[in-house]
Amino acid sequence: MSDQNKVTYKDAGVDTEKGQEFVKRIKSNVATTHNKNVLGGLGGFAACYDVSFLKSYQEPILLSGTDGVGTKLQLARLLGIHDTVGIDLVAMCVNDILVNGGKPLFFQDYIACGKLHLPTMEGIVSGIVKGCKLAECALVGGETAEHPGVMPDEEYDLAGFVVGVVEKNKMIDGKSIKPGDTIIGLSSSGPHSNGFSLLRRLLLKDGRLPSSESDLNFIKDHVFVPTNIYVKSILSLIEKVSVKGMVHITGGGFYENIPRVLPNGIGAEINSLPESYVFSKLKKDHSLDFNDMYGTFNMGIGYILVVENGLVDTAMNALDELGEKAFIIGKTNDSGKISITT
Repeated sequence: MSDQNKVTYKDAGVDTEKGQEFVKRIKSNVATTHNKNVLGGLGGFAACYDVSFLKSYQEPILLSGTDGVGTKLQLARLLGIHDTVGIDLVAMCVNDILVNGGKPLFFQDYIACGKLHLPTMEGIVSGIVKGCKLAECALVGGETAEHPGVMPDEEYDLAGFVVGVVEKNKMIDGKSIKPGDTIIGLSSSGPHSNGFSLLRRLLLKDGRLPSSESDLNFIKDHVFVPTNIYVKSILSLIEKVSVKGMVHITGGGFYENIPRVLPNGIGAEINSLPESYVFSKLKKDHSLDFNDMYGTFNMGIGYILVVENGLVDTAMNALDELGEKAFIIGKTNDSGKISITT
């Protein structure tokens, strides 16, 4: 075959040199999340993390979680804002292992894209770095893959993976929850990273951003805001207060997530949610069904704690000192069902 007929990997749509340049650009930023346990740097075949400190644990339990950002990424592409979805990615993973009392140790990401656009990728990674700092975990590595012919050039998808640790006798699993315990909710920043397939259907015009400035600002300022990371507050709280169970309100809303922490036969009544501008506006503007909303969105509450009644004041005061907006939103009962009467 003559040289003029040869086809290179770059001709096929994968630019390995650009990939190497991307790693160089993000290396110093990623390193700001590292601690003494991270061995080596970014770019190796495997990430190495020294866990000899686990000897100080009596019975260390490793926790792992993986998640993505979902179709919220479509809004990121339309808005041209890529430096916050990395926070969402970290949040969705670390908040999940936090439910068991897990302290995040290290995080990895996977970015698939149609074509490697360096400013966009750097923006994404900057968000991941910020999320890892908020969660106090190390970003130890990841993978960025170009998928020409499979994904359009401008599209990308994200996945994350976290590993954490908890002392076995300090794991929080909900087994001690009894009827009459108090349910405390922590304020969300908005929809977080769930329900965006419905939100896009409601808020976009034929898949495009609205032309109205007020509608566009509602999306930017209230819908697209990054997911809260509750790690620092919760890890501090559970050192002071015995918490029976915790819930990360993600996809499936209240009806799907609360039962995941309740023992058999135990139910919950949610009866006092705070007013949430974003969800009140969505309900009013689009006449959304009550049960559909509570089965899809977090409704202004991104994280839930279950504590015994005698510890409620202590927990609420501690959360206030930690800067969390906390609300008493209900009680557990013996119905075996989730009822919402707000």
